[in-house]
Amino acid sequence: MAHLPADRRVAAVRRFNRFYTRQIGVLNEHLLHSQLSLTEGRVLYELAHRKEPRAAAIAKSLGIDAGYLSRLLRGFVKRGLISMKASNGDRRERALTLTKKGRDTFATLDARAHEEVAGMLRRVTPEIQREMVSAMERIQHALVEPSGQGPNPAPYLLRSHRPGDMGWIVHRHGVLYAEEYGWNEHLEGLAAGVVADFIEQFDPKRERCWIAEREGEFLGCVFLVKHPEAPDRVAKLRLLLVEPAARGLGLGSRLVDECVSFAREVGYRKITLWTNSVLHAARRIYQRNGFRLVHERAHRDYGPELIGQTWELDLQEREGQASVP
Repeated sequence: MAHLPADRRVAAVRRFNRFYTRQIGVLNEHLLHSQLSLTEGRVLYELAHRKEPRAAAIAKSLGIDAGYLSRLLRGFVKRGLISMKASNGDRRERALTLTKKGRDTFATLDARAHEEVAGMLRRVTPEIQREMVSAMERIQHALVEPSGQGPNPAPYLLRSHRPGDMGWIVHRHGVLYAEEYGWNEHLEGLAAGVVADFIEQFDPKRERCWIAEREGEFLGCVFLVKHPEAPDRVAKLRLLLVEPAARGLGLGSRLVDECVSFAREVGYRKITLWTNSVLHAARRIYQRNGFRLVHERAHRDYGPELIGQTWELDLQEREGQASVP
């Protein structure tokens, strides 16, 4: 390609762009058999993967006109996909939040996009798939601006669970807790039981699994499920995990924040969780979110002597007013 004149290189890129836009259906009126346009889908993606989405930041990231984005966001409000309220930091700025309908809409689009691309890749051999992914990564990295303000991938994205995730979650719990704390295989057995119950009894209206990833790499997870003894009133936070490579990104706090926000939205009165006293980083996150330690018990379920702890968060208290121990 280096010996080609500049105009032929431009023509080659444009030819590939025409091919790929047809391949992934960009030219269709609606995105992935939904009622959303491509731009609406991209904005929904940004809303789903930013901790505190703001219109100005989204407009800059996507390179779209602020007025056009404002009209699009008002349409989202009318369709019940997002809520907008004045920001605490700047009354001129609007804080944007996906509603349950918005999260469900994104989850459906995300699953369809995953399956569509997976189907496209299944038409070629694994070796060619690896070559394709490598070429795409080289293109992406080559086009990042030297200032670092170009299309760099976000530190991570959050999504709902997909087939194959549960086995990986169990595996990583077994490996990490053995490596970092010397725990035995019974912890892996606990994780296997949690994910099996989640899949078999999953209630999408009141339960959720969040997976954090970066360029397809698993970074962490958390579950929020119904408490078996009070399924309408109490939720359980389960299997919070952050990979060593993702520590320092605030991911653990983000995952717990998602659980608390979702629990409030669907009407739970309380969240409970069980952890161990040696998991200091997780305990600090729970404390910052207003969880209170309500019970402790010594045990050796995973080999070493441990102090198991039950923590609770009362969701009926005014937000931001919960005290910490």
